[in-house]
Amino acid sequence: MTDPAPSPPRPIPDPVTQFFWDGVAERRLLVLRCRVCKRYNHPPRPVCRFCLSTELDPTEMSGRATLYSWTVAEQAFHPFFADKLPYVYATVELEEQAGLRMITNIVECPHELLHIEMLVEVVFNEIAEDFVLPQFRPRA
Repeated sequence: MTDPAPSPPRPIPDPVTQFFWDGVAERRLLVLRCRVCKRYNHPPRPVCRFCLSTELDPTEMSGRATLYSWTVAEQAFHPFFADKLPYVYATVELEEQAGLRMITNIVECPHELLHIEMLVEVVFNEIAEDFVLPQFRPRA
């Protein structure tokens, strides 16, 4: 008898992050935007990090970004990832605002071809039943 495949670690949405995960489930990339200063805030927080306003609205992003930094994981931090090695753990900068960065994975690209400022786009991959992650791939 074989052991069942391990489930991936999953986020535990709270009132501040629920909109983000609901958007991901709908294959939409949402980031909070301040109604006062018009700046984007990610990761989600209840107060604008620029002007301290609490008037933040989920706003759909284009999904276009550039690769800011990355590392290639050679060791799994969780049993789910043991058969997925190596994988790329990355920071991308969304095109809507300088400094608007997101932690993600780069997929559909050999890690040898990665380079700083590589143009990437979001893809929504179902990595387990009923669990989708926003990941990025090179733009065509």
